[in-house]
Amino acid sequence: MEKGTIVRFDDVRGYGFIAPLRGGDDVFVHANDFGDQRHLITTGMKVSYEVVQSDRGLKVASVQLESSPVPENGVPRSVPVRSESGADDDGECDVLAAGQFEAAVTEVLLGSVPTMTGAQILEARRALVAMARRHGWVED
Repeated sequence: MEKGTIVRFDDVRGYGFIAPLRGGDDVFVHANDFGDQRHLITTGMKVSYEVVQSDRGLKVASVQLESSPVPENGVPRSVPVRSESGADDDGECDVLAAGQFEAAVTEVLLGSVPTMTGAQILEARRALVAMARRHGWVED
C-alpha cells in the first residue's frame, strides 16, 4: 500500500486526486472508492491506497482513510446517523445542540464573509438557527 494526501476533492462531481507521499503524478480517486466513508472525504486527509494504470492514467484500486477530516473552515461536516447494521436510519442526520449550531454558523460566516459586521453576523445567525429549529436540525 502506498501513502498519500488528498490534494483535491470535488463533492459534487464525486472525485479527486491523491498526491503520493513518495512524489510523482497525482492519482485519481472516485468517491465510491471510499465506500460508506465517502461523506467524510476532505482535502488534506492522509490515505493508504493501491494504484493501477488505466486508459486515462493512474487511478486508485483500493483506498483507506488514515486520518480524520479536518475541514478548512474548522466546522465539522454533518455525518449521517448509522444503525448498528451500518445502514442509514431513514436518511436522518445527527441533531446538534442549538449552541453547537450557532458556533458552527458563526465560524462559517467569519471565514466566508470577513467583512460582515457583528450585528450582521448575529442577525444571520438568528435567522439560520430559526430555520434549523423548523427543520429539526437543532435541539435546545
